Amino acid sequence: MTDAGGYAAKAAADRTADVTLYATRGSILDASGQPIAESVDAVDVIADPLLISQQKQDPAVYASKLAAYLGNPPGSVDVAALRAKLAKPGSQYAVLAKQVTPSVWKKIKALGLVGITGNQDPKTVYPQGAVAANVVGLVNAQGEGSSGMESEYNSLLSGTNGKISYQAAYGYEIPTTGINEQAAENGTSVETTVDSKIQYAAQQAIDDEVAKTKAALGTVVVMDPRSGAILALATSQTYDPNNPGTATAEQLGDDALSDVFEPGSVAKVITMSAEIQQGVTNPMTKVVVPPTLNTGDGYVVHDDTAHGTEHLTLNGILAESSNIGTDLTSLQLSPNNMAERNAILYDYFSAFGLGRKSGLELPGESPGILASAADWNHSQQYTVAFGQGLSVNAIQATSVYATIANEGVRVTPTLVKGYVGADGRYTAAPAPARTQVVSAATAKQVSEMMESVVSDAGTGTSAQIPGYRVAGKTGTANRYVASCGGYCGYTASFIGYAPADNPQLVIGVFVEGPQG
Repeated sequence: MTDAGGYAAKAAADRTADVTLYATRGSILDASGQPIAESVDAVDVIADPLLISQQKQDPAVYASKLAAYLGNPPGSVDVAALRAKLAKPGSQYAVLAKQVTPSVWKKIKALGLVGITGNQDPKTVYPQGAVAANVVGLVNAQGEGSSGMESEYNSLLSGTNGKISYQAAYGYEIPTTGINEQAAENGTSVETTVDSKIQYAAQQAIDDEVAKTKAALGTVVVMDPRSGAILALATSQTYDPNNPGTATAEQLGDDALSDVFEPGSVAKVITMSAEIQQGVTNPMTKVVVPPTLNTGDGYVVHDDTAHGTEHLTLNGILAESSNIGTDLTSLQLSPNNMAERNAILYDYFSAFGLGRKSGLELPGESPGILASAADWNHSQQYTVAFGQGLSVNAIQATSVYATIANEGVRVTPTLVKGYVGADGRYTAAPAPARTQVVSAATAKQVSEMMESVVSDAGTGTSAQIPGYRVAGKTGTANRYVASCGGYCGYTASFIGYAPADNPQLVIGVFVEGPQG
């Protein structure tokens, strides 16, 4: 007995054509709502080689006509390879080009070539070029986020593709057979905290500094201490996201998160915050600072510049960035119990956000290294206080100063301001977590001490801004480089904020391996 129904169903299935309705990917916006990454209309050019053969069309002629419009730039396509795709025996589906512009597709369609169709396939472009490229990241050939925010928020940005199904013969819809359509659900846009003007200025500034000093790399972080908003995250290793094929692997990452370094003297702010909060010192505490500090076990602490015995206050120790003075005052956290002193110091370094990821909404962050106090070796018991023997990334280091600027309250750094749904509805992002690390009174005293660093008597005079009070701290730390098997060169840094009496911006600048 013949199964007529079964044959009919199989014939219908063989005639069924499915066309994907691509969802429009959500945009990534700057803080003013302008797109940094956005989806634009594009068309995949598709061939049905079997239909072309059945209609007795010449693949060589097709290839010659299409070649003028395909390739990047148009006209650069390999004609022989194109002809081979068009002549592939038995194939009913061959992608000749991905994501051509609508204007190019219009010209191809006007050729009237049987068996050549177009499928809507929006693509992501970056209208601001390299601005925040390392933050935003990229979308791969499959339309999936592969790095940066494009990766972190891929499921939200992507939306859901739809589909049209219909009965077709010779590549064309059979009338009266009906169409089954499942609509696409467009993606949600992510509005960032990035200020494009500040971001551009930061990128230009760090590029200039790295070129001038012949450094390995450089990073700038600009942050609003009150909200935790990252206004700029710039690295000297960047790329053009509209032409990612020219980028190196190093350029595709984000050094502000992945590159870790020993912070050096910028960490002294944590140590002195701990001392003041614990009530063992104040800015006017007097300290006799010897030329060196012999700690025993063969380890001797030195200052950057040789000196005789000095009589300094805690304020002066910070202004002159004395390692010896910092160690001597930190010992007052528990004068008779080194293990207890180490534990107290560790707790403050941890509370300021070191030793764990910052909480920023980006993939690839290194948490840095902050060993447990019980694991500190003899030299670490002294070096951690002045920022050696641990490692941080640029976000973590800048966040420490944002905490002081924000009256001792640490606000988890954030890059997301809100979301715009496909329906245009705006939803603000949840407020980031806030933690009181030290009291407002302690933060005020430390802030005033940091103003002395930027004064004419301090190490940060180049950070002075006429008409504004500036607080900050310089840092110079030995730099560990795996390729040379130890310490090679140094990391130079400055983190500060202004106006010091009402901080609006915290800026961290980090230069790895400067030569001059």
